[in-house]
Amino acid sequence: MTPPALTTSLVEQLLAIEEIKRLFAQRLRVMDTKQWDHYGELHTADVVSEAYVGRQVIGREALTRAIRTTLDGPTTVTSVHHGHTPEIVLDSDTTAHGTWAMEDKLWWRNGDQDELLHGFGHYHEQYRKVDGAWLISHRRLTRLRVDTTPGFYDYRSAST
Repeated sequence: MTPPALTTSLVEQLLAIEEIKRLFAQRLRVMDTKQWDHYGELHTADVVSEAYVGRQVIGREALTRAIRTTLDGPTTVTSVHHGHTPEIVLDSDTTAHGTWAMEDKLWWRNGDQDELLHGFGHYHEQYRKVDGAWLISHRRLTRLRVDTTPGFYDYRSAST
């Protein structure tokens, strides 16, 4: 099936791509600063996230809950996410997809030891324009490399 043709002007297309870049940057900032009241509103109601190995999260509330539990659960994990070199394609006036090179670092304190994850990979995302605003409708994270300290994943069982 051929995707719908773009009917917007070149300037409108460039503006749409810039809006998607800003959306992506806002998602990373909101996640790293733990602004959970705003995280869900950056996604469609039916968003699908495949950021966890072998696990799919569906829906903005479920996604916000999953990310919040990972970064701000019983053990607070400090995170820094960076997205680079976006490749964004408008599929229609209201849909797009993109790939972003990514790097993330996550830290938590394990007694007197700092635990660390440093990851590299790509976000593969789909976007949909809803009521005039671009939102993330699908995300898949692929990792090329992950470096961790030996006890990094212990945070899942640690309590404060």
